[in-house]
Amino acid sequence: MMTREYPPEVYGGAGVHVTELVRHLRQLATVDVLCMGAPRETAEVFGIDPALEGANAALTTLSADLRMVVGAAGADVVHSHTWYTGLAGHLAGELYGVPHVLTAHSLEPRRPWKAEQLGGGYRISSWVERNAVEYADAVIAVSSGMGADVLDAYPRLDPARVHVVRNGIDTGTWHPVTEPFTEESTLRALGIDPDRPIVAFVGRITRQKGVRHLVAAAHAFDPDIQLVLCAGAPDTPEIGAEIAAAVEQLSTDRAGVHWIQEMLPQPRIDEILSAATVFVCPSIYEPLGIVNLEAMACGTAVVASDVGGIPEVVDDGVTGLLVHYDADRDEDFERDLAAAVNTLVRDPQRAAAMGVAGRERTIAEFSWDSIAEQTIAVYDSVR
Repeated sequence: MMTREYPPEVYGGAGVHVTELVRHLRQLATVDVLCMGAPRETAEVFGIDPALEGANAALTTLSADLRMVVGAAGADVVHSHTWYTGLAGHLAGELYGVPHVLTAHSLEPRRPWKAEQLGGGYRISSWVERNAVEYADAVIAVSSGMGADVLDAYPRLDPARVHVVRNGIDTGTWHPVTEPFTEESTLRALGIDPDRPIVAFVGRITRQKGVRHLVAAAHAFDPDIQLVLCAGAPDTPEIGAEIAAAVEQLSTDRAGVHWIQEMLPQPRIDEILSAATVFVCPSIYEPLGIVNLEAMACGTAVVASDVGGIPEVVDDGVTGLLVHYDADRDEDFERDLAAAVNTLVRDPQRAAAMGVAGRERTIAEFSWDSIAEQTIAVYDSVR
């Protein structure tokens, strides 16, 4: 398994996916994890070439990929995740004559704003991804919408090589927290009033996640609503400053804005999601959206944009409300986002019923055991 992220360094949906997939695959196969970052006992780590220290991030990543290829010797299948390990997977497959399976968590052509973060490295990451996808023995898409996107972005890819295996959720780890909110609770510690409506967001500060749209929409939230933004790790200083200015203006215009910039441990996020009346996912691009599954598993109604794989997770009118996103109509999207949030906050019984339905849906349709079995079937199909 080739990945950039692996515990304890997990900061996004791909890292969550790999962590859970490996845990469940190990009940069915022997899995060695090759990752990047700091040394750890749970995986073999491959660092960048010291001679490239300070170079463009795309180049340093490729140097770690070359080292990762060496570590893949002896594997029956190599499975790469995101463009960060796409080159390693492709080269290992060619070098050792074994199948390369690639999971597409996102697509570079669908994320042009990454050029803001990577500069010329974005063209390199795009080349790496295209090469890896077009030559992979199998491409796993994390939603049907993502599968369609893959074929649209890379028309040279044989559709028969694309397999849809949705992301999952551990409903034992993510679950409704029902204990009383004592003075020591996460909410109290953060100054959040559990007796007032809470609208929550969890995610990185990146163009993809649509944070600026949520902050803009929040100006029209009902006055009693508290907005809890668990948002940090900005892609660039510029977008970090942009969101900071927007949140400052929002805090001037209304009370009850809580911006939590540090990465909270999972149990504390679980508590915030469970306490929320509504979870909001305003993404402008989302292959599936594990964070929506996390909120649903906590028994919370979801208001989300209708992009990518989100409609495959959020059952509109049953587990939450979908809001149409149009890149050319930002103000309409923000207005409709606020209206959907206000609709559910004003009808807490309906929101609670959606939360119950969401929890039931995650248990019934997004089991990691099933996902591991489907992934093994993909491996078997190319060996």
